[in-house]
Amino acid sequence: MRRAKISIIGAGNVGSTCAHWAAAKELGDIVLLDIPERAGVAKGKALDLACCGPIEEFDAKVIGTSDYADTAGSDVVVVTAGIPRKPGMSRDDLIATNVKIVKEVAEKVAQHSPNAIMIVVSNPLDAMVYTAWKASKFSTNRILGQAGCLDVARFRTFLALEIGCSVEDIQALLLGGHGDDMVPLARFTSVHGIPVDMLLTAERIEACTQRAKVGGGEIVQLMGTSAYFAPASGTIQMVEAIVKDKKRILPCAAYCEDAFGVAPGAKGAGYFIGVPCILGAGGMERVVDIKFNPAEKALFDESVQHVKDLVAVVQKTFPELT
Repeated sequence: MRRAKISIIGAGNVGSTCAHWAAAKELGDIVLLDIPERAGVAKGKALDLACCGPIEEFDAKVIGTSDYADTAGSDVVVVTAGIPRKPGMSRDDLIATNVKIVKEVAEKVAQHSPNAIMIVVSNPLDAMVYTAWKASKFSTNRILGQAGCLDVARFRTFLALEIGCSVEDIQALLLGGHGDDMVPLARFTSVHGIPVDMLLTAERIEACTQRAKVGGGEIVQLMGTSAYFAPASGTIQMVEAIVKDKKRILPCAAYCEDAFGVAPGAKGAGYFIGVPCILGAGGMERVVDIKFNPAEKALFDESVQHVKDLVAVVQKTFPELT
Protein backbone atom coordinates (compact mmCIF):
# COMPACT_ATOMS: atom_id res chain seq x y z
CA MET A 1 0.00 0.00 0.00
CA ARG A 2 1.28 3.48 -0.85
CA ARG A 3 2.51 5.38 2.14
CA ALA A 4 0.69 8.65 2.87
CA LYS A 5 2.51 11.93 2.39
CA ILE A 6 2.01 14.48 5.16
CA SER A 7 3.34 18.01 4.80
CA ILE A 8 3.56 20.34 7.77
CA ILE A 9 3.90 24.05 7.03
CA GLY A 10 5.80 25.81 9.78
CA ALA A 11 8.73 24.24 11.65
CA GLY A 12 8.14 26.01 14.93
CA ASN A 13 7.10 24.33 18.16
CA VAL A 14 3.68 23.18 16.96
CA GLY A 15 4.82 22.12 13.49
CA SER A 16 7.85 20.17 14.64
CA THR A 17 5.83 18.47 17.39
CA CYS A 18 3.21 17.49 14.79
CA ALA A 19 6.03 15.91 12.80
CA HIS A 20 7.17 14.09 15.93
CA TRP A 21 3.74 12.63 16.72
CA ALA A 22 3.09 11.69 13.07
CA ALA A 23 6.44 9.91 12.77
CA ALA A 24 6.00 8.10 16.08
CA LYS A 25 2.61 6.83 14.89
CA GLU A 26 4.16 5.89 11.54
CA LEU A 27 1.38 7.67 9.64
CA GLY A 28 3.43 8.30 6.50
CA ASP A 29 6.33 10.22 5.02
CA ILE A 30 6.73 13.73 6.38
CA VAL A 31 7.80 17.03 4.86
CA LEU A 32 8.53 19.83 7.32
CA LEU A 33 8.56 23.21 5.57
CA ASP A 34 9.43 26.70 6.71
CA ILE A 35 10.35 30.01 5.07
CA PRO A 36 13.77 30.26 3.37
CA GLU A 37 15.24 32.16 6.33
CA ARG A 38 14.40 29.18 8.52
CA ALA A 39 15.22 26.41 6.05
CA GLY A 40 18.09 25.28 8.26
CA VAL A 41 15.72 24.90 11.21
CA ALA A 42 13.32 22.77 9.16
CA LYS A 43 16.13 20.62 7.77
CA GLY A 44 17.80 20.23 11.17
CA LYS A 45 14.64 19.25 12.99
CA ALA A 46 13.70 16.80 10.24
CA LEU A 47 17.13 15.17 10.34
CA ASP A 48 17.05 14.97 14.13
CA LEU A 49 13.60 13.36 14.01
CA ALA A 50 14.64 10.91 11.27
CA CYS A 51 17.47 9.73 13.52
CA CYS A 52 14.88 8.65 16.11
CA GLY A 53 13.58 5.98 13.72
CA PRO A 54 16.02 3.23 14.69
CA ILE A 55 15.33 3.78 18.40
CA GLU A 56 11.57 4.33 18.29
CA GLU A 57 11.18 1.76 15.50
CA PHE A 58 9.30 3.78 12.92
CA ASP A 59 9.86 3.78 9.18
CA ALA A 60 9.16 7.21 7.79
CA LYS A 61 11.01 9.44 5.40
CA VAL A 62 11.34 12.82 7.09
CA ILE A 63 12.74 15.83 5.21
CA GLY A 64 13.00 19.55 5.91
CA THR A 65 12.73 22.18 3.21
CA SER A 66 11.70 25.69 2.22
CA ASP A 67 10.60 24.63 -1.27
CA TYR A 68 6.90 23.87 -1.76
CA ALA A 69 7.84 21.63 -4.68
CA ASP A 70 8.96 19.09 -2.05
CA THR A 71 5.39 18.99 -0.70
CA ALA A 72 3.85 18.16 -4.10
CA GLY A 73 1.21 15.45 -4.04
CA SER A 74 0.62 15.58 -0.30
CA ASP A 75 -2.38 13.68 1.03
CA VAL A 76 -2.70 15.85 4.13
CA VAL A 77 -1.24 19.30 4.74
CA VAL A 78 -1.10 20.76 8.23
CA VAL A 79 -0.78 24.55 8.42
CA THR A 80 0.84 25.83 11.60
CA ALA A 81 2.48 28.90 10.04
CA GLY A 82 1.96 32.25 11.69
CA ILE A 83 3.18 34.25 14.64
CA PRO A 84 2.36 32.78 18.07
CA ARG A 85 0.58 34.59 20.87
CA LYS A 86 2.67 36.56 23.35
CA PRO A 87 1.64 37.40 26.93
CA GLY A 88 -1.26 39.87 26.95
CA MET A 89 -2.10 39.21 23.29
CA SER A 90 -5.49 37.81 22.32
CA ARG A 91 -6.06 35.50 19.37
CA ASP A 92 -7.90 38.35 17.67
CA ASP A 93 -4.77 40.54 17.83
CA LEU A 94 -3.07 38.06 15.51
CA ILE A 95 -5.55 38.40 12.69
CA ALA A 96 -3.97 41.00 10.38
CA THR A 97 -0.54 39.37 10.30
CA ASN A 98 -1.64 35.76 10.20
CA VAL A 99 -4.23 36.22 7.45
CA LYS A 100 -1.43 37.32 5.11
CA ILE A 101 0.68 34.32 6.07
CA VAL A 102 -2.10 31.72 5.84
CA LYS A 103 -3.39 33.16 2.56
CA GLU A 104 0.01 32.74 0.91
CA VAL A 105 0.46 29.25 2.36
CA ALA A 106 -2.98 28.07 1.22
CA GLU A 107 -2.39 29.34 -2.32
CA LYS A 108 0.90 27.43 -2.52
CA VAL A 109 -0.63 24.29 -1.06
CA ALA A 110 -3.38 24.41 -3.68
CA GLN A 111 -0.78 24.85 -6.42
CA HIS A 112 1.37 21.88 -5.39
CA SER A 113 -1.15 19.54 -3.72
CA PRO A 114 -4.53 20.28 -5.30
CA ASN A 115 -6.10 17.08 -3.94
CA ALA A 116 -4.86 17.39 -0.37
CA ILE A 117 -6.92 17.69 2.79
CA MET A 118 -5.81 20.79 4.69
CA ILE A 119 -5.89 21.10 8.48
CA VAL A 120 -5.35 24.62 9.80
CA VAL A 121 -3.91 25.18 13.26
CA SER A 122 -2.88 28.84 13.00
CA ASN A 123 -4.65 31.39 15.20
CA PRO A 124 -7.15 32.97 15.42
CA LEU A 125 -8.28 29.55 14.28
CA ASP A 126 -11.82 30.21 13.08
CA ALA A 127 -10.74 33.13 10.88
CA MET A 128 -7.68 31.28 9.56
CA VAL A 129 -9.70 28.27 8.39
CA TYR A 130 -11.98 30.65 6.49
CA THR A 131 -8.91 32.34 4.98
CA ALA A 132 -7.40 29.02 3.87
CA TRP A 133 -10.72 28.00 2.30
CA LYS A 134 -11.07 31.17 0.27
CA ALA A 135 -7.40 31.30 -0.74
CA SER A 136 -7.13 27.63 -1.74
CA LYS A 137 -10.61 27.34 -3.30
CA PHE A 138 -10.73 23.78 -1.92
CA SER A 139 -14.09 22.09 -1.46
CA THR A 140 -15.34 22.51 2.09
CA ASN A 141 -14.89 18.84 2.96
CA ARG A 142 -11.14 19.24 2.41
CA ILE A 143 -10.66 22.17 4.79
CA LEU A 144 -10.69 21.70 8.57
CA GLY A 145 -9.52 23.55 11.63
CA GLN A 146 -7.98 21.94 14.69
CA ALA A 147 -9.45 23.33 17.86
CA GLY A 148 -12.05 20.99 19.32
CA CYS A 149 -9.67 18.06 19.76
CA LEU A 150 -7.38 20.28 21.82
CA ASP A 151 -10.19 21.94 23.79
CA VAL A 152 -11.79 18.59 24.65
CA ALA A 153 -8.42 17.16 25.68
CA ARG A 154 -7.90 20.04 28.09
CA PHE A 155 -11.43 19.67 29.48
CA ARG A 156 -10.98 15.92 29.97
CA THR A 157 -7.63 16.50 31.66
CA PHE A 158 -9.02 19.00 34.16
CA LEU A 159 -12.04 16.80 34.90
CA ALA A 160 -9.77 13.81 35.51
CA LEU A 161 -7.62 15.85 37.89
CA GLU A 162 -10.73 16.98 39.75
CA ILE A 163 -12.27 13.50 39.98
CA GLY A 164 -9.02 11.62 40.52
CA CYS A 165 -9.55 9.16 37.67
CA SER A 166 -7.90 8.23 34.40
CA VAL A 167 -8.33 10.67 31.50
CA GLU A 168 -9.03 7.63 29.33
CA ASP A 169 -12.36 7.07 31.06
CA ILE A 170 -13.73 10.55 30.34
CA GLN A 171 -15.71 11.36 27.22
CA ALA A 172 -16.64 14.98 26.58
CA LEU A 173 -17.81 17.42 23.96
CA LEU A 174 -17.12 21.14 23.52
CA LEU A 175 -18.40 23.05 20.50
CA GLY A 176 -18.32 26.55 19.02
CA GLY A 177 -15.39 28.89 18.54
CA HIS A 178 -11.91 28.15 19.81
CA GLY A 179 -10.83 29.42 23.21
CA ASP A 180 -12.94 31.77 25.31
CA ASP A 181 -16.03 31.24 23.13
CA MET A 182 -16.17 27.46 23.32
CA VAL A 183 -19.49 25.98 24.41
CA PRO A 184 -19.40 23.37 27.19
CA LEU A 185 -21.88 20.51 26.94
CA ALA A 186 -21.81 18.95 30.38
CA ARG A 187 -24.82 16.72 29.65
CA PHE A 188 -22.76 15.02 26.92
CA THR A 189 -19.86 14.45 29.33
CA SER A 190 -19.45 11.13 31.12
CA VAL A 191 -16.93 9.07 33.05
CA HIS A 192 -17.00 5.49 31.77
CA GLY A 193 -20.70 5.97 31.07
CA ILE A 194 -21.46 7.73 34.37
CA PRO A 195 -22.82 11.27 33.84
CA VAL A 196 -20.24 13.70 35.14
CA ASP A 197 -22.80 15.55 37.27
CA MET A 198 -23.12 12.38 39.39
CA LEU A 199 -19.44 12.72 40.30
CA LEU A 200 -18.90 16.47 40.49
CA THR A 201 -20.98 19.44 41.58
CA ALA A 202 -22.11 21.98 39.01
CA GLU A 203 -19.60 24.43 40.49
CA ARG A 204 -16.65 22.07 40.00
CA ILE A 205 -17.74 21.22 36.45
CA GLU A 206 -17.96 24.93 35.70
CA ALA A 207 -14.49 25.50 37.16
CA CYS A 208 -13.08 22.81 34.84
CA THR A 209 -14.94 24.35 31.92
CA GLN A 210 -13.54 27.80 32.61
CA ARG A 211 -10.02 26.43 32.96
CA ALA A 212 -10.37 24.66 29.60
CA LYS A 213 -11.55 27.89 28.00
CA VAL A 214 -8.47 29.81 29.12
CA GLY A 215 -6.10 26.84 29.06
CA GLY A 216 -4.08 28.28 26.19
CA GLY A 217 -3.74 31.63 27.94
CA GLU A 218 -2.68 29.92 31.17
CA ILE A 219 0.18 28.23 29.32
CA VAL A 220 1.19 31.50 27.58
CA GLN A 221 1.44 33.18 30.98
CA LEU A 222 3.50 30.34 32.40
CA MET A 223 6.08 29.94 29.65
CA GLY A 224 5.80 33.06 27.51
CA THR A 225 4.61 31.41 24.32
CA SER A 226 1.76 29.30 23.00
CA ALA A 227 1.21 25.65 23.87
CA TYR A 228 2.50 23.06 21.41
CA PHE A 229 2.45 19.51 22.79
CA ALA A 230 -1.35 19.26 23.10
CA PRO A 231 -2.20 21.31 19.96
CA ALA A 232 0.07 19.06 17.94
CA SER A 233 -1.38 15.92 19.51
CA GLY A 234 -4.91 17.06 18.68
CA THR A 235 -3.87 17.81 15.11
CA ILE A 236 -2.31 14.40 14.58
CA GLN A 237 -5.43 12.75 16.02
CA MET A 238 -7.23 14.30 13.06
CA VAL A 239 -4.49 13.34 10.59
CA GLU A 240 -4.60 9.72 11.77
CA ALA A 241 -8.39 9.57 11.35
CA ILE A 242 -8.02 10.79 7.76
CA VAL A 243 -4.99 8.75 6.72
CA LYS A 244 -6.41 5.54 8.21
CA ASP A 245 -9.99 6.31 7.11
CA LYS A 246 -11.13 5.67 10.68
CA LYS A 247 -14.49 7.48 10.43
CA ARG A 248 -13.92 8.98 13.85
CA ILE A 249 -16.36 11.49 15.30
CA LEU A 250 -14.18 14.36 16.42
CA PRO A 251 -14.92 18.01 17.22
CA CYS A 252 -13.34 20.13 14.49
CA ALA A 253 -13.81 23.53 12.89
CA ALA A 254 -15.92 22.39 9.94
CA TYR A 255 -17.97 24.22 7.34
CA CYS A 256 -21.57 24.79 8.40
CA GLU A 257 -24.54 26.36 6.67
CA ASP A 258 -27.84 24.71 7.64
CA ALA A 259 -26.17 22.49 10.25
CA PHE A 260 -26.77 23.83 13.76
CA GLY A 261 -28.57 26.80 12.19
CA VAL A 262 -25.26 28.57 11.54
CA ALA A 263 -26.21 30.21 8.25
CA PRO A 264 -29.44 28.62 7.02
CA GLY A 265 -29.92 28.89 3.27
CA ALA A 266 -26.64 30.75 2.80
CA LYS A 267 -25.31 28.59 -0.02
CA GLY A 268 -21.57 29.06 -0.29
CA ALA A 269 -21.53 31.66 2.48
CA GLY A 270 -21.32 29.52 5.60
CA TYR A 271 -18.77 29.53 8.40
CA PHE A 272 -16.25 27.15 9.93
CA ILE A 273 -17.48 26.34 13.43
CA GLY A 274 -16.40 23.81 16.01
CA VAL A 275 -18.82 20.91 15.64
CA PRO A 276 -18.66 17.10 15.84
CA CYS A 277 -17.95 15.58 12.45
CA ILE A 278 -16.90 12.28 10.91
CA LEU A 279 -13.32 12.27 9.66
CA GLY A 280 -12.14 9.75 7.09
CA ALA A 281 -10.38 9.45 3.77
CA GLY A 282 -12.72 12.07 2.31
CA GLY A 283 -11.77 14.59 4.95
CA MET A 284 -14.78 16.03 6.72
CA GLU A 285 -17.30 13.45 5.56
CA ARG A 286 -20.32 14.57 7.58
CA VAL A 287 -21.27 17.03 10.29
CA VAL A 288 -23.04 15.27 13.16
CA ASP A 289 -25.94 17.54 14.11
CA ILE A 290 -27.22 17.33 17.67
CA LYS A 291 -30.10 18.97 19.48
CA PHE A 292 -29.38 21.74 21.95
CA ASN A 293 -31.44 22.76 24.93
CA PRO A 294 -32.26 26.50 25.07
CA ALA A 295 -29.29 27.41 27.29
CA GLU A 296 -26.84 25.52 25.09
CA LYS A 297 -28.34 27.05 21.95
CA ALA A 298 -27.93 30.56 23.33
CA LEU A 299 -24.25 29.94 24.16
CA PHE A 300 -23.62 28.34 20.77
CA ASP A 301 -25.27 31.20 18.88
CA GLU A 302 -23.15 33.70 20.81
CA SER A 303 -20.01 31.77 19.90
CA VAL A 304 -21.04 31.58 16.25
CA GLN A 305 -21.60 35.35 16.21
CA HIS A 306 -18.05 35.93 17.40
CA VAL A 307 -16.75 33.71 14.59
CA LYS A 308 -18.83 35.74 12.14
CA ASP A 309 -17.36 38.95 13.57
CA LEU A 310 -13.82 37.61 13.08
CA VAL A 311 -14.58 36.64 9.50
CA ALA A 312 -16.05 40.10 8.90
CA VAL A 313 -12.70 41.60 9.94
CA VAL A 314 -10.94 39.36 7.45
CA GLN A 315 -13.36 40.32 4.68
CA LYS A 316 -13.05 44.03 5.43
CA THR A 317 -9.25 43.96 5.57
CA PHE A 318 -8.82 41.54 2.67
CA PRO A 319 -11.78 42.03 0.27
CA GLU A 320 -10.33 39.47 -2.12
CA LEU A 321 -11.23 36.80 0.47
CA THR A 322 -14.92 37.67 0.45
